[in-house]
Amino acid sequence: MRITFPKKVKSNFEGYNNFIELFCQLQDSSDNDFIISLENTEVFEANLSAILGAIIDSALEQQKKVELVEIRRAIKDVFELNNFIIKSIPNLNTDHKGTVISFMKFTRYKDIEFMEYVKNEMLSKPDFPKHSKMLGKKINESIFELFENASTHGHCKNIYTCGQIIQDDEITRLDFTIVDMGKTIKNNVNEYLNQNFSGSEAIEWALESGHTTKTGNVSGGLGLDIIFEFIKLNKGKIQIVSSEGFWEYYNNKIEKKLFNNPFNGTIANIEFNLNDKNSYLLKEEIPLEDIF
Repeated sequence: MRITFPKKVKSNFEGYNNFIELFCQLQDSSDNDFIISLENTEVFEANLSAILGAIIDSALEQQKKVELVEIRRAIKDVFELNNFIIKSIPNLNTDHKGTVISFMKFTRYKDIEFMEYVKNEMLSKPDFPKHSKMLGKKINESIFELFENASTHGHCKNIYTCGQIIQDDEITRLDFTIVDMGKTIKNNVNEYLNQNFSGSEAIEWALESGHTTKTGNVSGGLGLDIIFEFIKLNKGKIQIVSSEGFWEYYNNKIEKKLFNNPFNGTIANIEFNLNDKNSYLLKEEIPLEDIF
């Protein structure tokens, strides 16, 4: 079966829907050989490599053959720079290496490796909004909660990540995407509450501070409190996709939608506004004399 991607694949509802359709085709088809063509694709935001990698791996686990073909040179260069695909040109120009966050596939419980990766590949980028060392640690811990939830809630084998600095009109942004193919937020929440929430309703419940489906002596919630506060001030964006649910926070507004088909896993995308020239620190770091 041949599957052709659209002209633009971006971090938005339509872009995620393209991946859900791809996932359904690979899972539901009786074919075992698939060709995914990017011949018509002019824009493919590289952070979304995390989703593509997770979906392809899921198909390979079902003993299906998947080939990615006809990738335009500009897109292929980025895929090679972020290690999503093997370099076809040994001496590829790496001038844009500073704009990528490498594609990675982490196995469960690789806590230290993941936190080092976030610190070294994202928080230390020169264009990342200025912040104190203590706040940087808290942001890292908050992002790690997404990783830990994929392992604890989703019971997945692997967590896929990738990021990219993107120039979009007059805005420069950094998108960082985390994906797992484990148990969905909808399934976890509905089983825990004995409810019948839709995918977006379940995401909204899970995001509320203090809500958790964890049991025992384990911290709860999706752990995004610090990130939410930072994103609000930074004028960034947070998107969550799980089952058929889509949830987005942007510009002090929340948008919820439903896809026609479910995604068997969870996608979290955090978008940072790199045009932000403010400096950030935790409230407890403010000197007492500066409060008055």
